[in-house]
Amino acid sequence: MKKLSFILLTALLFSCTTSQKTVIIQQKPEANLVIEGKLFAVAYMQRAAEYSALCFQAYNIARLRVDESMQNQLSKPRAIITDIDETLLDNSAEEVHHDLQGKGFDPAEWTKWTTLAAADTIPGALTFFKYAASKEVEIFYITNRTENEREGTLKNLLKFGFPYADNAHLVTRQGVSSKEARRLQVMSDHEVILLIGDNLSDFSALWDSKTVEQRLENVQKESALFGSRYIILPNPVYGDWENALYQYKRLAPPQQDSAIKSWLKNY
Repeated sequence: MKKLSFILLTALLFSCTTSQKTVIIQQKPEANLVIEGKLFAVAYMQRAAEYSALCFQAYNIARLRVDESMQNQLSKPRAIITDIDETLLDNSAEEVHHDLQGKGFDPAEWTKWTTLAAADTIPGALTFFKYAASKEVEIFYITNRTENEREGTLKNLLKFGFPYADNAHLVTRQGVSSKEARRLQVMSDHEVILLIGDNLSDFSALWDSKTVEQRLENVQKESALFGSRYIILPNPVYGDWENALYQYKRLAPPQQDSAIKSWLKNY
């Protein structure tokens, strides 16, 4: 009886061993902090009522500044200088498109997007710029979109009826990304009452290619101008704030992740 039991047990173990299938465990690819973080930030822009509230707040303040300006006589025509992307046009759908593919920013894909003229408007922007134009304030769109994006950009602006959306008032990037020379050109024959943007370099060369520390120091020095001459829109997805974390270098995703983590405060 014991011998038979041993034979049956041996047969059972042999059967289990030979019928066992090899299971390959696939490791999940390492998460990309930058791309996943950008998707989280885009979710805030697209779905958070707080984001819309911040945009309305910025443009409500801008309207007050226009009204204040109307009380003064100026020797030159009034003008507003504004950025376009994430200031009055919302490109978050394009960001989602390449982030979901695990890809970073691609200039060629960006140009395809701007050619579509499919960007929506930032909350409060269209109403404000129409109001400013009704007060005979010229609008100059100074953007770092390139010249070959001009047609698509104007098409997008005109689709919503943004005022002064013409070749004379759309100033694209010509070589350098700094907007200082282009701003000074407008200021030479216009009284610029407001500068509007989502990036500090939309306001002054004080923030062109500066370190994280220098950017913060210059904000402190110029703090009185925010809400008076400078109107800034929130953009948690991209901008020179991110480039400064990378010291304006082109980094691979793992290097970007490491750079961001190195700047974070912890306890």
